[in-house]
Amino acid sequence: MAAVISHDELRRKIDSGEKFTLVDALQPGYYHTGHLPGAINIPVGQVAELAPTMLPDKNADIVVYCGGPTCNAAEKAATELAALGYTSVRDYKQGKQGWKEAGGKLESGSLPASIRL
Repeated sequence: MAAVISHDELRRKIDSGEKFTLVDALQPGYYHTGHLPGAINIPVGQVAELAPTMLPDKNADIVVYCGGPTCNAAEKAATELAALGYTSVRDYKQGKQGWKEAGGKLESGSLPASIRL
């Protein structure tokens, strides 16, 4: 099981501009309609394929999230990243649902070129 990051800690990281990578583990359509600020999209089923190019530093601070507390895509993605040798991966269990419930805003936008619907 991946280490967990709290809402308050994630909020501080985002607000302070701390260097870390935020990964949305949901499918591209869900990412496109709304994701946490600055997040990239690596769907849980494509972690092994996309992580080497999208997350080249295996020692980087990475936070993975999905839809909410009942979604397990982030935990699966975090576990797979750890198995691939990533050393600092945490799971934001509250996901998009918790972020919005706490008053956080979502971004929306184009899909990265490496991801297709």
